Amino acid sequence: MLYNLLYPLADEFQIFNLFRYITFRTGGAIMTALVISFVIGPRVIRWLKSKQGEGQPIRTDGPETHLKKKGTPTMGGLMIMIALIISTLLWVDLTNTYTWIVLLVTVGFGLVGFGDDYLKLTKRNTKGLSSRLKLIATLVVAAVATAWYLAVTPWEMGTGLALPFFKDLLINLGWFYVPFAIVVIIGSSHAVNLTDGLDGLATVPIMIAAACFGLIAYLSGNAIFSNYLGIHHVPGTGELAVFCGALVGAGLGFLWFNAPPAMVFMGDTGSLSVGGALGAISVITKHELVLAIIGGLFVLETLSVMIQVASFKLTGRRVFRMAPIHHHFEKKGWSEPTVVIRFWIIAVILALIGLSTLKLR
Repeated sequence: MLYNLLYPLADEFQIFNLFRYITFRTGGAIMTALVISFVIGPRVIRWLKSKQGEGQPIRTDGPETHLKKKGTPTMGGLMIMIALIISTLLWVDLTNTYTWIVLLVTVGFGLVGFGDDYLKLTKRNTKGLSSRLKLIATLVVAAVATAWYLAVTPWEMGTGLALPFFKDLLINLGWFYVPFAIVVIIGSSHAVNLTDGLDGLATVPIMIAAACFGLIAYLSGNAIFSNYLGIHHVPGTGELAVFCGALVGAGLGFLWFNAPPAMVFMGDTGSLSVGGALGAISVITKHELVLAIIGGLFVLETLSVMIQVASFKLTGRRVFRMAPIHHHFEKKGWSEPTVVIRFWIIAVILALIGLSTLKLR
């Protein structure tokens, strides 16, 4: 909106040339989302408290230290979504289709998460939507987004799978790419959702992943940089850097209220929406496998749940004291801030490894 209003003036007033640059608009999106989060944060938290009463239901089988969190409101992801969407619409080129695809996933998955959070609050239990209904709803959104993406992208590029460290290699999966992309989007969403179990735990890795993919989107959308780095050039992806910037700013603003001890929880409203958005961006930029590295912490959390469930069903024994794995370390006696900060460190390390795949020569 702001970008579209000021862009036509660039030819007449030199100062407005700044609005032609993705880097400037990305910075503007970061600051706008941050300011919006600070402004609406207290109001959103007060509103959530007034509507939720006892706040998010706490698992009775979880770490005992979590019982003191009773009364903390959830659905704080609304704060992220409001700041993210408004900031993106203000600064992005609204003619860019890829941005609308990512916004579709963000809003669609956010609505699924909102429904899940709402049922948890009204039923006063930790189950929310059934797993089947949640899967079907996210599947529909991811399928529509994938179909839209393939409709606006050249077939060979759209259905191609790039491998990290292999320059110019693009494996054409054909129609098999459709279920693959859907799995990436849904898997990313639910992986972030599983990680969101401690104050601030998921928020920082989300910002790290968003910053990394903001850089990847910018480089992939630039023919010169993509050619130099040996990554696939996908015209139009540069605008996704603005979205990623808005996500970083919204995440920073939310962390102000989500830092231990949290004043508000993200809830499925936030974790499903931003996780799905990251998955969609990885598909569009052709860095699906790099997401598994940069978002390795999310993968680790998901694997811990899968291993725990499989082990218990097959042998009757649990591998971890509790899953996801962050609860395992709490059960071992680590304090919550210790778990959170150490997992943040792991997220930074994995992000650096993921970014190292970009420099091939």
